[in-house]
Amino acid sequence: MNMNFLRLIGIVALTALAQGARAELKWEQTSVDLQPALGDKQAVAHFKYENVGKTPVHFTSVHASCGCTAAQTQKEQVAPGEKGEVTATFNIGGRTGTQVKTVTVQTDDPDPSRATTVLTLKAVITPLLEIQPALVFWQNGEEPKPKIITAKANKDAAIKKLEVTSSIPDFTAKVDAGSAPNEFRIIVRPRDTAKATYATLSIKPDSPVNTGNTFAVAARVMPALTAAPASTPATKSTLSTIRHDLATPAATAASPSQ
Repeated sequence: MNMNFLRLIGIVALTALAQGARAELKWEQTSVDLQPALGDKQAVAHFKYENVGKTPVHFTSVHASCGCTAAQTQKEQVAPGEKGEVTATFNIGGRTGTQVKTVTVQTDDPDPSRATTVLTLKAVITPLLEIQPALVFWQNGEEPKPKIITAKANKDAAIKKLEVTSSIPDFTAKVDAGSAPNEFRIIVRPRDTAKATYATLSIKPDSPVNTGNTFAVAARVMPALTAAPASTPATKSTLSTIRHDLATPAATAASPSQ
């Protein structure tokens, strides 16, 4: 009885000692919200940590969720009491709206619940222009009346004019001032609608923060609709016979010639 009690005391002591000597990386935050300024090429998030344990922590893997995001650590090993950060850099490119990227960090912590941490970067990117609609079209043979595309400029973009070009000469585009501040009306018109055709309209704002990006919308003359031939009574009768045959068990068996 005394020996069992001593063993129990020994196990408890070893467990407490092991827990006291464990590594533990504590994160200041695992999610960062960013609002890049207009014209920024990158959004950078800093995820700070501290080793609050008693033994060093080693990073074994730091992996971003996509190729547009790069992640790096300041060091490979974090000593007890040491602080540092993981930096996640998101390359904005032509992306707009809410972008969510993650970085998965793995360490040699023996506790699986702490060995893997997912860091989240959320960036809200305001576009230079909001364009509606993205497609204007005419039916074949329709009167080639002009149609309007509205472009609303970001108030901080200082856009004074838009340059619009068509990929083919079958469409013309003219830009006028809109009915509200920072708004433009793009008036699109086909030269004729006698044949089906498709064009891309490239819109380039003169904003000083624009890095050469262009916006694209589509203009199209739709092909003529082809009316389906009306079924004759004989055709309807034949279709009814085929449906009836397919519904019978005999019709599902393969014939000798198949």
